[in-house]
Amino acid sequence: MPLIYQPKKARKLSSTPSIAESSQVINSHAGEWTAIGENNHIIESIFGKYTYTMDDVTVNYAEIGKFCSIASHVCINPVQHPMDRVSQHHMTYRKVAYQFAKEDDEALFDWRRTHSVKIGHDVWIGHGATIMKGVEIGTGAVVGAGAVVTKDVEPYTIVVGVPARPIKRRFSKEVANQLLEIAWWDWPREKLEAHFEELNDLETFLKNHG
Repeated sequence: MPLIYQPKKARKLSSTPSIAESSQVINSHAGEWTAIGENNHIIESIFGKYTYTMDDVTVNYAEIGKFCSIASHVCINPVQHPMDRVSQHHMTYRKVAYQFAKEDDEALFDWRRTHSVKIGHDVWIGHGATIMKGVEIGTGAVVGAGAVVTKDVEPYTIVVGVPARPIKRRFSKEVANQLLEIAWWDWPREKLEAHFEELNDLETFLKNHG
């Protein structure tokens, strides 16, 4: 029997954040028009307006800007184990679960929080990419599929590989600076609607707003 393609109906979003029931979100914040996909695991992170994640995404201690596109199986800030201890196992800090103590090692969790990840606006993170602790990714950047980002990424720069390295700029330095100055991601909804079609035409957009 031939397979019949049946397109999936587009999900309508709203100003209320959309979070899949299969996802676990702990002590985090999501802005308007955000969408958290299936089987996400998110801890103490912030998502700016219109940012979305696909399935099986992990985010720990991160601040993510507006209009970001995060593909499936991305891991942002994989948490570190204490390598300086005799044992790296999480029993040494998740003591309660293993009945070694009545309190967990909160100092280690505080240490993890100090190594947060910061991602700018309109960043695209490709399938299976990993963003390591303490990294900052500039606005408009692209992280290629499967990349492991260990160093900061400049705005409007494309990085690929393991470890990730820059291969090209999306736009010239001059155009990138113009876009950063315009900061369209901060526009209110009304202005965004009024100039929506211009987002598909760089030349017209810069002419009208640069």
